[in-house]
Amino acid sequence: MTVMWRNQIYAGLVLFLPFWSLAEGGKLLVVPQDGSHWLSMRVVLEKLWERGHEIVAVIPDATLLMKSSQSFTIKTYSVPYTQEFVDRYYHSIGEKSFDNSPFLEKFTILFSNISEMTSIFSSTCRHLLYDEELMKYLQESKFDAIMVDPVLPCGPIVAEYLSLPSVYFMRGLPCILDYKATQCPSPFSYVPRTFTSSSDHMTFMERATNLLVGFSEPLFCYLFYFKYENLASEFLHREVTILELFSKASIWLMRYDFVFEYPRPIMPNMVYIGGINCEQKKPLSKIHLINPLYIKSLSIIVSCLDSDSAR
Repeated sequence: MTVMWRNQIYAGLVLFLPFWSLAEGGKLLVVPQDGSHWLSMRVVLEKLWERGHEIVAVIPDATLLMKSSQSFTIKTYSVPYTQEFVDRYYHSIGEKSFDNSPFLEKFTILFSNISEMTSIFSSTCRHLLYDEELMKYLQESKFDAIMVDPVLPCGPIVAEYLSLPSVYFMRGLPCILDYKATQCPSPFSYVPRTFTSSSDHMTFMERATNLLVGFSEPLFCYLFYFKYENLASEFLHREVTILELFSKASIWLMRYDFVFEYPRPIMPNMVYIGGINCEQKKPLSKIHLINPLYIKSLSIIVSCLDSDSAR
C-alpha cells in the first residue's frame, strides 16, 4: 500500500514538474523614459521585483528623475549633454505644457519645437545603441522580455535587435500610432485627435477641424520620428519604419481608463490599466521626510504656472 501511494506521489510530481518553471521569476529588461513616465513605470517595476523578477533598467547618465534603486539593477550609458542641460530642458517643456495659446498657435509652436526634441532624444538613443560594451552585456544576459515606454522609440529598436517579446507601458503615442500599429479603426467622425480638445460628440466644424488635424498627422509624425527611423534602419542593417517597429509589440499596457476615455474599438492585446499607479494611503509619521525627487518634480511644475494657476 505504501509503495502504491509513493508511486502515485512520484507520478504527480512528474506530471506537474513542467509547470514548476511557471512559478519562477523572469528576467526583464527595461528601457524607460524620463520624467513622469518614469514615476509611473517605477511603481510597477518595484512590484515585479517584490514578486521575484530580476529587473535591469537601462538609462542615460544624465536624467531628471531616473536614479539608482535598491529594487533593480541600473545600467547607464553616456550622453552628449550635462545634468544642468537636462534640468533646464525639462523646465522649458513644463512651461510650454501650460501655455494657454489658441489651438493654431499652439500647433505652430509644437511644430517648431519638434526639431530640437528629436535631435536631443535621437542622439541619446544613438549613444545607447552604439555603446558596444552595454549592448554586448544585454545580448549575453538572456532576458525573457523587455518593457519599454515607446513614445520615444529607442526601446522598440532595442527589442527588435535583441529579438525579445516587448511589453509597452504607455499613456499614448502621437498621431494615434498605437491604434494604427494594432490596426484599430479610428474614424474621424467620433474619435477626437490630439490637441483638438473635442469630445466624441462633435459639431460639423469640430469634425472638419478633426479631419484637418488627422490629415496633418503623417507630416507631424514624420518630423517627430524620421531620425529614429533612419537610426533604426542604420543599426538593424535593413529598411524599417516606426510603424513596423510598433506593430511588433506583444502587449500594450495603456494607462487609460474606460470611464474617462471616449468609446473606441481596441485589440485583445491592448489592456487598459488606468489607476495602476494609485497606492493605498499610509498614515504620515510625526516626522515625515519627503523624497527630494518629488519636491524637484513639483517645483518644476509650479514654477511653470502663473500665479492664479499655482494658487
